[in-house]
Amino acid sequence: MSVLLSNAYFATAAYYAVTGLATILFLIIFELVTKYRVWQELKNGNMAVAMATGGKIFGITNIFRFSIEQHDSIGQALIWGAYGYLLLLLSYFIFEFLTPTFNIDQQIANDNRAIGFIAMVISVGFSYVIGASLTL
Repeated sequence: MSVLLSNAYFATAAYYAVTGLATILFLIIFELVTKYRVWQELKNGNMAVAMATGGKIFGITNIFRFSIEQHDSIGQALIWGAYGYLLLLLSYFIFEFLTPTFNIDQQIANDNRAIGFIAMVISVGFSYVIGASLTL
C-alpha cells in the first residue's frame, strides 16, 4: 500500500475517498443525535440547518486536512480524524449544555439563523483547535 501511496495521484484519490466516506458516516451520526431531520429541513429551505450542517461538513473535513497533513498513513489519518470528530461532536453537546434556557436543535429546526450561524462558527472554530492539536 505504501508503494501505491507514493504516487501522488493515487494518494490524493485514496485520501479523498477515505475523507468522503468518513464525512458521510459522521454526518449520519450527527443526524442521529439531532432532533430535526437534516435532509428534510434542507429540502424545505431551512437556512439555519444549512449553516449548521455546512459548519459540520467544514469542521469534519478541516480536521481530516490536519490529520492527513500530519500522519504518514491513511490508517493513522483516519484514526486521528475520527478522534477529532468525536471532540467536534462533544463541542456540539457542550453548546447544547451551555444554553439551558432554550433547545439548540429546536431553534435550528425553527430556522433561527442566529443559532444556526453560531452552530456553524462553533464547528468551524473548534475544528481548527482540534486540528492543530492533532499535529502535536
